[in-house]
Amino acid sequence: MGPEAIYPCRGPLPRLQMRTWIEPVVASTQVASSLYDAGLLLVVKASFGAGDSSNHSASPSPRGTQEDQQQKAISNFYIIYNLVMGLMPLLSAYGLGWLSDRYHRKISICVALLGILLCRLGLLFKVLWDWPVEVLYGAAALNGLCGGFSAYWSGVIALGSLGSSEGHRSLRLIFIDLIMGLAGFCGSMVSGHLFQPVSGQSGKGLVLTACSVSCAAFALLYSLLVLKVPESVAKPSKALPAVDTVSGTVGTYRTLDPDQPEKQSVVGHPLSLGKRKAPKNIIALLFVGAIIYDLAVVGTVDVMPLFVLREPLSWNQVQVGYGMAAGYIIFITSFLGVLVFSRCFQDTTMIMIGMVSFGTGALLLAFVKETYMFYIGESGVRGEAGCGHCWPPES
Repeated sequence: MGPEAIYPCRGPLPRLQMRTWIEPVVASTQVASSLYDAGLLLVVKASFGAGDSSNHSASPSPRGTQEDQQQKAISNFYIIYNLVMGLMPLLSAYGLGWLSDRYHRKISICVALLGILLCRLGLLFKVLWDWPVEVLYGAAALNGLCGGFSAYWSGVIALGSLGSSEGHRSLRLIFIDLIMGLAGFCGSMVSGHLFQPVSGQSGKGLVLTACSVSCAAFALLYSLLVLKVPESVAKPSKALPAVDTVSGTVGTYRTLDPDQPEKQSVVGHPLSLGKRKAPKNIIALLFVGAIIYDLAVVGTVDVMPLFVLREPLSWNQVQVGYGMAAGYIIFITSFLGVLVFSRCFQDTTMIMIGMVSFGTGALLLAFVKETYMFYIGESGVRGEAGCGHCWPPES
């Protein structure tokens, strides 16, 4: 697979056309997000472990009780935080998409990256000045009002599609997924080491959050100053040449070259297209299945970080980063799975294999007591993307 297959628009001006690549924005944004995700979990754990556990009871309590109280506080925080992150983009993502289609393609990306930067700054200020964790709700709200991941990823897909031909579009988009996975993997691998060096309780996580803010700022500046909207390289259709038209009894007929009578067609009423519409019940079942499947995925993925913080695993900062890095294997398996299995199986078969793989991995995670068992179960959960990539990707 050469670069020409993914970037068919290469020509005599490679330096100018390199500015149309969206991959630097995707990589830097994902590094910032992976650092932020690990930093958020560790900072929230440190906040509730430092102050809240001593406020709940004046007398010493067993370690199990303290862990239960800490995990309950972290769980309550993430419930509200995830609701804010999920609901706030509903107010602005559609409007940003409409503005991008109407005026400029970079609007949704730049505004969403601004919200991502403000959200990362909120965590940095919380670490720097020891603000209460409730400030992070406001940071998440700002991120959502700027479009959140929905506006950002739709803009990325739009620019990636414009810069590729129809024949290589799916390959280009899954290559962007691969870049995102590799960037997230690298960011998560170093996140625990960046959190560890600061020994002071008030400044713990300062280096990690500062690196996240730096990567988010780079992505925003790159998209504003360097990134160019690519010209569409889709080939024009050759089925309907420019010819005269005459009125007919049913519709408008094209008068074509008599040497090519087989291309004559009726433009007014494409009856053949109506017969090929998919049944509504099949579409409805696909939507219902996708929603139920996504609920299962989100429920499992959201619980896993909370589970590894306490016994029997009791992971430290470095192990948390490694565990999150294992989660990004989903993008690598997606890339390899689509390239290999799409040649052998139909889409429905790939979806079923992915669902079985996910269910098996989630079942194994319910009985994990050792770290190596967690990675075995995680490989099943994340292996579902290699075969079930036809489902919507995780955000």
